[in-house]
Amino acid sequence: MKKLLKITAFLICVMLLLSACGKKNILPPEDEPYDAKPVIYLYPEEETEVSVKLDYSGKFTSTYPEYNGGWKVTAMPDGTLFDENGREYYCLFWEGVSKAEYDFSKGFCVPGDETMEFLEETLPKLGLSPKEANEFIIYWLPRMQGNEYNLISFQSNAYTDSAKLSIEPEPDTLIRVFMAWKPIDEFVEIEPQELSAPERKGFAAVEWGGAEIK
Repeated sequence: MKKLLKITAFLICVMLLLSACGKKNILPPEDEPYDAKPVIYLYPEEETEVSVKLDYSGKFTSTYPEYNGGWKVTAMPDGTLFDENGREYYCLFWEGVSKAEYDFSKGFCVPGDETMEFLEETLPKLGLSPKEANEFIIYWLPRMQGNEYNLISFQSNAYTDSAKLSIEPEPDTLIRVFMAWKPIDEFVEIEPQELSAPERKGFAAVEWGGAEIK
């Protein structure tokens, strides 16, 4: 009887191992950028049915609400979103893995313990509201403040070309803030970026996200 129990336990362990091996690993390979937590806010001037699609040259690892070929929501002027079932959201969320090559020819080298002050000063220049900047900092600061230095470069074409955003009706103002960054051990000289943002007017759509580059 004991021998039978041992054989049964052994077979169960083998089955569990095989099952684990068959599971899909959603973590990105070390050589692929992981586009973390891009979130999209929608601020129409009046209650509006909005369709959002993302042409992403990579693979989604997570979306909320579920993407299903696009998002269709009812957007309110304060940014509150509702899906077709009446479920409420405050943003659209996605993450993914891509082979995008981000541009570090210009940027900033920031001591880890000065990252909070840097982001507080910089994000408004890129067009984020206090609430949006607060959420950006809450997400990224824990990963950055303990490093000796962070090499930071806010992306434009290198990001938007790999993640094309289509919104209907088309917003009057579109702001996309994407921060590529690397933790480094020593200070490096880098040409500073000039930062700007469009004036918010009419129907505004705002997105922020980032990628830690290994």
